[in-house]
Amino acid sequence: MYSFRTTGFNGYAVQYSPFFDSRLACAASANFGLVGNGRLYVLGLTPDGIVAEKWFDTQDGLFDCAWSENHENQIVVATGDGSVKLFDISLSDYPIQSWREHSREVFSANWNLVDKSTFCTSSWDGLIKIWSPVRPTSLSTLQPPGGQLSCTYAASYSPYNATMLASCSSDSFLRLWDPRAGGMPTNSVYAHNGAEILSLDWNKYRPEVLATSSVDRTIKIWDLRFLGNNSSSSASPVNELLGHEYAIRKIAWSPHAPELIMSASYDMTARVWIDSTALKQPSTTFSSGRQPARRPNAGLRSLWDKHTEFVVGCDWSLWGAEGWVCTVGWDEMVWVWDVRSAVVQ
Repeated sequence: MYSFRTTGFNGYAVQYSPFFDSRLACAASANFGLVGNGRLYVLGLTPDGIVAEKWFDTQDGLFDCAWSENHENQIVVATGDGSVKLFDISLSDYPIQSWREHSREVFSANWNLVDKSTFCTSSWDGLIKIWSPVRPTSLSTLQPPGGQLSCTYAASYSPYNATMLASCSSDSFLRLWDPRAGGMPTNSVYAHNGAEILSLDWNKYRPEVLATSSVDRTIKIWDLRFLGNNSSSSASPVNELLGHEYAIRKIAWSPHAPELIMSASYDMTARVWIDSTALKQPSTTFSSGRQPARRPNAGLRSLWDKHTEFVVGCDWSLWGAEGWVCTVGWDEMVWVWDVRSAVVQ
């Protein structure tokens, strides 16, 4: 395992580079993001540990970051002042592009994995915006019903469809979008019974499967084939993972195995779970083959408890051995660790 301290800045997000196996980006904020500056770290994994290759300071806190899928040196960040900034780590200390169309904090940024020429952001103003790095204004805006009455905590492109997005909000709705269909969602699910949904992620192997996590301390697995037609209240998850003691701030499916999903929580732990609905053909050497029921910690595979404050960001390495992950928290710590070293017996 490796560690790095973001001294003076509380971590909010961390992501592996899609181009280099030894490079991470970390978005952080002073004073827990309540007031003060932000800092984007570019971290390198070396035989002697993690080193800061470069960093960029911003006038407001940073809540998320996303590497470009087109350009190995570019990173987009979501800021607390409502702006979206694009940095090139090979250039000066200033962003190469900056947009300011959101009216409140930008809470998530996600790059399109299919056509790779666009990215999306979501904000506490309720809006989802789609951007091109080479355009001075957003390409389109998606507004959930209720508009600014709810915060859109996260929006994410499907890894299979260049125009399909999913979003999750404080109004407890999971929504699907296709900008070509206009400004309204193509489907929606009242997913967590009134609890705010903080994070979502698409399964990298099953196009119809995604997961959501909430302040209700649950991770729910959804199969899009069973959601119905733009109706929602009757839809049920195909699986539910229980065990965190506080809200689950971030989830991320493994890029190596369809059954593994990682979570980061305000209970100061990061956990890796086995989704039993994908175990017809277990695909990793460290999957146990257990069939988890809906009871606390059923399906729990690994637990990381080295953080001493809220764990708010996590990501899987795309490279090398399939168990390496990174986590970041409000304790000013970035940890890089192997889930196989923290297996729950």
